[in-house]
Amino acid sequence: MEFVASSRVLSSNQPSWFSPITTYRTPRQLSISPHLPSNASFHNSATFSHRDYPICKATVKDSNTSLEQVKTMAGEHSPVFELSSLTALSPLDGRYWGKVKDLAPYMSEYGLIYFRVLVEVKWLLKLSQIPEVSEVPSFSEEAQSYLQGLIDGFSMSDALEVKNIERVTNHDVKAVEYFLKQKCQSHPEIAKVLEFFHFACTSEDINNLAHALMLKEGVNTVIFPVMDELIKAICNMAKDNAYISMLSRTHGQPASPSTLGKEMAIFAVRLSRERREISQIEIMGKFAGAVGNYNAHLVAYPDTNWPRIAEEFVKSLGLSFNPYVTQIESHDYMAKLFHAIIQFNNILIDFDRDLWGYISLGFFKQITKAGEIGSSTMPHKVNPIDFENSEGNLGKANASLSHLSMKLPISRWQRDLTDSTVLRNMGEGLGHSLLAYKSALQGISKLQVNEACLSEDLDRSWEVLAEPIQTVMRRYGVPEPYEKLKALTRGRAVTKESIREFIEGLEIPQEAKTNLSRLTPHTYVGAAVELARDVDMAINLVNGAKVLETDR
Repeated sequence: MEFVASSRVLSSNQPSWFSPITTYRTPRQLSISPHLPSNASFHNSATFSHRDYPICKATVKDSNTSLEQVKTMAGEHSPVFELSSLTALSPLDGRYWGKVKDLAPYMSEYGLIYFRVLVEVKWLLKLSQIPEVSEVPSFSEEAQSYLQGLIDGFSMSDALEVKNIERVTNHDVKAVEYFLKQKCQSHPEIAKVLEFFHFACTSEDINNLAHALMLKEGVNTVIFPVMDELIKAICNMAKDNAYISMLSRTHGQPASPSTLGKEMAIFAVRLSRERREISQIEIMGKFAGAVGNYNAHLVAYPDTNWPRIAEEFVKSLGLSFNPYVTQIESHDYMAKLFHAIIQFNNILIDFDRDLWGYISLGFFKQITKAGEIGSSTMPHKVNPIDFENSEGNLGKANASLSHLSMKLPISRWQRDLTDSTVLRNMGEGLGHSLLAYKSALQGISKLQVNEACLSEDLDRSWEVLAEPIQTVMRRYGVPEPYEKLKALTRGRAVTKESIREFIEGLEIPQEAKTNLSRLTPHTYVGAAVELARDVDMAINLVNGAKVLETDR
């Protein structure tokens, strides 16, 4: 699947929903992606220290550990723990870092600073294009290139410089403004207009656009490709197993047979439908000043059409424009986006639990790697840990995303600050979602269908043919067909022989008897084979376009 590419973000006037295109691009290929030096790392930066913070002191009783040892371990006589994979409070930044780090360029503090820099620079460039703002004349190509270089060449050291400025300003957006002024004060042309950085802006003008771009780029570049890979894997499961008959279970009891492939196709179509819903959500932005009225803009330049300029600017970033706002963009689109991801995740929880159950029934075997341990005490066990990990992380993701979607649209009067700290947690919900998708994919890759078990399960369940028999009896006017089959099957062992004997005793045409006698639990699958085989077509119809190319 292809999405609205980052290279369009800074030049396209198209709305900002996640719309399909055709090829994936890596973060390094995205023109608006954060640019890192080759040796940069988002993890365990040595510049952040906790030495100035107090430590917890412990009292140990009934232990061979001395108090002096405890003090040393706690850090009183040794450096306090630096951030590392072993000391991170969140497992996303520790144990699972390798699986979620692709989100870091977009959803981290670094990503937020980068996109703030981008918005500030682009706004100065926009001001230079407004005839009424004569104090900012059109920049030369060299000056424009210099400003664009601040975006394209933004590095980890630049982000750390912004953080150092913030220690003095105690204001994160103002630190970005000061950083840019420092970077440009040596450039003779740009130095003349330094005070037009952040012109007429409230911090939220910068922040809301930065957050929108973080979400757009993070979802387009990292989340969507893994979602599509997951849907593709389930599609392949559906087609590979289209002809494998399987006993269904409703309320946990034997029910009319299906095929393994058709049951997988259901999940592929459901997930694809939600994937499309997410892709159609418009990502909104505002740029209207302190309370949304362009107050300062109109005092400084009363004859300028600032609402039109703001709309042009927001759309130039590849976002949709929200003209009716307070100090903040109302975050309604975020709530819609997070709810849609929650629904995708809920469907995947359903998939994880079903696969867990099928493994428990023996329908699937799990391919193991040499040296892997299934259980610490029971050598025979191979636990379905990938689907369990996926389910657990989906629950964690949904809890975080649910809080974001419920909280963010609510703000006291023209704004309060509760959204600011909450927005810093967007990466948590997306990170646990990403981890869950990858766990499910890993689980799928280990599965091996156990056809013998599926067949044995069907052979033990001839009673499921009661449904087609009583339905044919209804067609030919046999009285009380349901009750007759109920007496035959409920609470009694039903065999191939007893079913055939019952059919022969029916007063229905011989052709109907012959057709019923040919039925077995293996063949009574209705249109399941066709539904599984045509899953690609179903997904294409759901999405309105050909979006997935599967291997088969």
